[in-house]
Amino acid sequence: MKAHPGAAWGGVAGPAAFLSAWVVGSARTKGYSVVDDAISQLAAIGASTRPLMTAGFIGFGIGVPLYAAALRSALPGPAWTTALVTGVAAVGLAAAPLNESSAVDALHNAAAGIGYVTLAATPLLAARPLAALGYRRAAAASVAVAAASGLCLAGTLAGPAHGLLQRLGLTIGDAWLVATSVWILSGRTRRVAAPTGG
Repeated sequence: MKAHPGAAWGGVAGPAAFLSAWVVGSARTKGYSVVDDAISQLAAIGASTRPLMTAGFIGFGIGVPLYAAALRSALPGPAWTTALVTGVAAVGLAAAPLNESSAVDALHNAAAGIGYVTLAATPLLAARPLAALGYRRAAAASVAVAAASGLCLAGTLAGPAHGLLQRLGLTIGDAWLVATSVWILSGRTRRVAAPTGG
């Protein structure tokens, strides 16, 4: 059963909810640094911004799986599965806030790691099907997005400026979700690659 193309709006609404939550939450939190502090600190137990950031996680966790269903209908291959897991991971982040306990912190960090990997993997897995449909520039851009997002998110493990690297990596990946959502909504997903000879 194919998803309605309108489900792709989830790929716009979900990232918008997440981005808005951390931007507003960061601005409202005295002493909070977007360079040195992780986004999840805004949803930690005891944080005044916890309701706002939790809503951002949940909005992302609802919107992106809807987008994944639309992506599955629009693009062959497994990219939709990693998009789905990315959304589910965001719900996990909301359900396991930091500072609850060491065990819950471990669950939170595991959900974050899964979300990082799957967000970066989604454009990479979409590249070959996009090329097969004739969207070779989009395919090349998808590989570049995957590399940039993955490198930034991997860089958060190093320590310095991990908050900034996290935001860059997530925003790059989210921008790809938004761009492909717009592509699906445009109805231009049935292009066939031009023959190469004869």
